[in-house]
Amino acid sequence: MSFNIAMSGLNTTSQELNTISNNIANVSTVGFKSSRAEFAALMNGGMGGGVELASLSQSFNDGAFSMTGRTTDLAIGGNGMFVLQGEDGSYTYTRAGMFQQDKDNYLVNSAGLRLQGYTTDNNGNLQTGSMGDLQVSTGSVPAKATDRVDFQANLDAGASPILDEDGNRIAFDPEDSDSFNSSYTTTVYDSLGNEHTLTQYFVKTGENEWEVHYAMNGEVMVDADENPISEALEFDDSGKLVAPTGNINLTFAPEGAAEMNIALSMSGTTQFGSEFAVSTNRSNGHSAGELTGITIDEDGMVFANYSNGEQMLQGQVVLADFPNTGGLMQTGNTGWSATQASGQPLIGAPGTGTLGGLYSGYIEESNVDLTGELVGLMTAQRNYQANAQSLSTQQQLTQVLFNM
Repeated sequence: MSFNIAMSGLNTTSQELNTISNNIANVSTVGFKSSRAEFAALMNGGMGGGVELASLSQSFNDGAFSMTGRTTDLAIGGNGMFVLQGEDGSYTYTRAGMFQQDKDNYLVNSAGLRLQGYTTDNNGNLQTGSMGDLQVSTGSVPAKATDRVDFQANLDAGASPILDEDGNRIAFDPEDSDSFNSSYTTTVYDSLGNEHTLTQYFVKTGENEWEVHYAMNGEVMVDADENPISEALEFDDSGKLVAPTGNINLTFAPEGAAEMNIALSMSGTTQFGSEFAVSTNRSNGHSAGELTGITIDEDGMVFANYSNGEQMLQGQVVLADFPNTGGLMQTGNTGWSATQASGQPLIGAPGTGTLGGLYSGYIEESNVDLTGELVGLMTAQRNYQANAQSLSTQQQLTQVLFNM
């Protein structure tokens, strides 16, 4: 009986040594989670019968972050695991966030498993109800003609009307800075992606009244009758714009490109007793551009960056959490699969519910405590030697009994 007890001690201690050795070997493995051997006593008719390995439990505590600078390297700050899918359709869950683009521009890990997330439709709209493979489009972005300009500024209420010595209005001339109070330029694009400059000239005409003139590429814009285009602005006594109430429509016909119809919104423009200042100057057009890289923000949004400064949404990384992470079945050093004990995965976007946020350009290191593992290694070694000595003593006693 004592022989069997000592053998059980040797076997279980050997398994503990294997577990500790595996932890130490993976101290530099990204996303690795350390394991611990847990033992249980064996009883035989109310008497001790040795020991057995009850389970190998894993610690899912966060590891330290290491900065890599690569935009496709991701670390999770809090709960959650990345969702990966293999060619057989099975899902794997991991904290190892080292991803790259494969030959088909899918985001994959080193084993070729594809990172899962919410995909986008053909118009770039996120489809939060559909989880699939995240893929980055490598095509160029065609030019888009500007059809809207949002402009918001403050006009100086203390400015004086533009009048000559006789009190008559001075005719507007874009070449004469004395014929207007202030001006501002917005870059717009035609259907071929060519840049044009839309300049607004603000002329104070009376108390709480202004007039805006427009020039494209330095040339005054005119209507169909060749009359210069202008728009009257009217403010109330609190400095709020009361007219016009809608968009200002401007038309321009660039050479070789389609006619441009621009809706200029001045909503929010004010007239206060401070210097002329622009708070919003935004147009929605752009030139053609080529893909230069991708970025992933803390919410998991994947953007493709283009040489024209535009960004296009490609999808959103999702994370999975489990009611019982300890019930996951390990499929590799850094991969797990769901089981009945773990419960079904709770899928969501980073930063929602109990899920942590993402950190692009970082990876999560192993959570192995090397000092603690080395101490455990020495303890397991002493336990192994003690059981071996017990076995040797039992063998000697048995030999004495045989010799009697």
